[in-house]
Amino acid sequence: MLEKDILSIIQVVDSNFESEVIKSNKIVLVDFGAPWCGPCRMIAPVINEVAHEYENLIKVVKVNTDLSPSVAAEYCIRSIPTLMFFKNGIKLDTVIGAVPRSTLVNTLNKHL
Repeated sequence: MLEKDILSIIQVVDSNFESEVIKSNKIVLVDFGAPWCGPCRMIAPVINEVAHEYENLIKVVKVNTDLSPSVAAEYCIRSIPTLMFFKNGIKLDTVIGAVPRSTLVNTLNKHL
């Protein structure tokens, strides 16, 4: 994994979710997951690729649901990984599970 890929994904918690996601002027891809989650680890390289490829168009953030229970509850996260797309503070779309890269990119492209 390239260091640049890691740097383009911001760790977000309950206390900075609003400033990093809701108030962002870019489309934000929020990756809700946890370190112990196998499917979350499986999709992580795909999310890193997308974060790098679309770095000028979108912002990618990661929310550890164990460390951010308020945000997880607010958005009714029942399964992880859950990927949500936000724009101007509004949830645009949700993708649940370790989906193929094409599914993630197609969902993202609908909102660009």
